[in-house]
Amino acid sequence: MMVDKRHLRPSGQAGQAVFPLYGFQPPVGTPYGLEVNTIEDFFAQHDNWPWNPPRPIRAGFHYLIAVTEGELRHDIDHVTRTVAPGQWLWGRPGHTLCWHPPGTARGPFIMFEPDVLRPELARLLAPLTAHDAPAVLSPHPEDAAWLLQTAFQLLDEHRALGRRPLDVHHALRRSLLESLLLRLAGAPGIAPVGTVTAGAGLADRYGRFLDALELHFRELHQAADYAELLGCSVRTLSRAARDATGKGVRELIDERRLLEARRLLGVARWDARAVAVHLGFTDPANFGRFFRDRTGLTPAAFAARDSGPHP
Repeated sequence: MMVDKRHLRPSGQAGQAVFPLYGFQPPVGTPYGLEVNTIEDFFAQHDNWPWNPPRPIRAGFHYLIAVTEGELRHDIDHVTRTVAPGQWLWGRPGHTLCWHPPGTARGPFIMFEPDVLRPELARLLAPLTAHDAPAVLSPHPEDAAWLLQTAFQLLDEHRALGRRPLDVHHALRRSLLESLLLRLAGAPGIAPVGTVTAGAGLADRYGRFLDALELHFRELHQAADYAELLGCSVRTLSRAARDATGKGVRELIDERRLLEARRLLGVARWDARAVAVHLGFTDPANFGRFFRDRTGLTPAAFAARDSGPHP
């Protein structure tokens, strides 16, 4: 069993509006927060995964899929992506995800927790691991073969548990993963690695804030909530956010809630009351004012005008 399913049901939210959160729990004997499989084997081994009918979930970990054969259909944040051979799909912590049965799709499937990456590598890779980075990556043709070869080497090492000392085994897996991600960061649409300009400590804190925001934006809405969660002062968190984005923590929280509202009202076609409950508003009228103040439209007007995909 790869995951431990648990429902997050914050106080005051309706059960129908809460997606189950899948946390990382690799098979017994697998060391550390990294698992490597193939699409076909994962599908065969997990009959409890929400494949058919497809149901939306959230994951607390990264998963990266390289498609080598067939096509993979997958929803990320309520937008259906079709991943062709040679492309990579990336689901990041906090994304709303919905699997479709993989059919004839084949390829390596890598799952890892953010903490697997060493802090200095995590900072370099911030443009790639960011929540708003592209969900489908098309590597540069000169990198494509190398990336696939490295992914299969990582799969081979993952399956070689017991062949060499455990610390060596883990070091090899992490090294292969980090090498793969550094090369994949060169894909079109990703900012060059190392372009994060905030100080290292503040950049790390801002990155942890983003991770926390993706998992908790529905129930935590104040800067103080996140400062307490991250074990720092509101002032320190605010400085990290402003250094990285020029925006305050509350503004970033509101932007994330608004983005989710737009996705649910448009692509997913939820009604305004359900969206209000999902986002932690105690009164649909408060949600209506929140949405109108930031978009100039009521939720109903927005849903009627724009039901197409959103970024």
